[in-house]
Amino acid sequence: MHERPAAVEFDRVSFAYEKLPVLEDASFHVHSGEFACLVGPNGSGKTTILRLLLGLRTPRAGTIRVFGKAPGVERDAIGYVPQSLSFDRAFPVAVREVAAMGRLRGNLGGYRAADREAAMAALDAVGIADLADRPYPALSGGQRRRVLIARALASEPRMLVLDEPTAGVDAASEERLYRTLEGLKDRTTVLIVTHDTTFVSELVDAVLCAGERGPDGRPLGVLRHAAVPAAEGGRFPAIYGPRPLRVIHDGRDHDCGHCEHCGDGREGAKA
Repeated sequence: MHERPAAVEFDRVSFAYEKLPVLEDASFHVHSGEFACLVGPNGSGKTTILRLLLGLRTPRAGTIRVFGKAPGVERDAIGYVPQSLSFDRAFPVAVREVAAMGRLRGNLGGYRAADREAAMAALDAVGIADLADRPYPALSGGQRRRVLIARALASEPRMLVLDEPTAGVDAASEERLYRTLEGLKDRTTVLIVTHDTTFVSELVDAVLCAGERGPDGRPLGVLRHAAVPAAEGGRFPAIYGPRPLRVIHDGRDHDCGHCEHCGDGREGAKA
């Protein structure tokens, strides 16, 4: 996998809200076709990283590339799944119509037959094609989350970005979500953003840790840490698969060491 080009590259990126630094000299990348997980506690800068990646914010310093271009240029290549979708519960929008929204791309002339077919194919991919005619407001939280993923998949993205995809959903919905993402592995670049810094799914190829700070309290950037098989049994549910991974935060930082984007000699600087 690591001989593939980088889908996302942050090179010495710094960003601050007025005088509050959030990122300082942050460098990391995600390979095309890789399943990556960006973890960190609330307030660690994960949302800022998303905004920078999507071109909604501009870094104070450094360079960001998404599929080799500046953020925003390839926006249609990214399927973004927010934590939730604001909607009027009294508005009778059907599930198939929400999924078809992924095909709009600024086209207000209505949907073509190909758009509707792509929306239904995406609903089938996430296992809820049978709910296509059901009102979106009538769905459970887990079902709505899968509709949002279908909306993103309908756009046929090169990269899928999910913001806290398991927040507020039950264990069964989490398991279905991970099985859906498993079907995308190696074909679509997947980036999951979460505050759960302890355990990640066995599907993950790269774990990127945000929010770590030096002794002076200044942000260090985004670092890659080791991930090892979790202890068997215990409280961890089956959603993580037979081999859940535990992120090691007190071990030695390392890079993947298999491509031109890694191993530049800066310990922990590139992930």
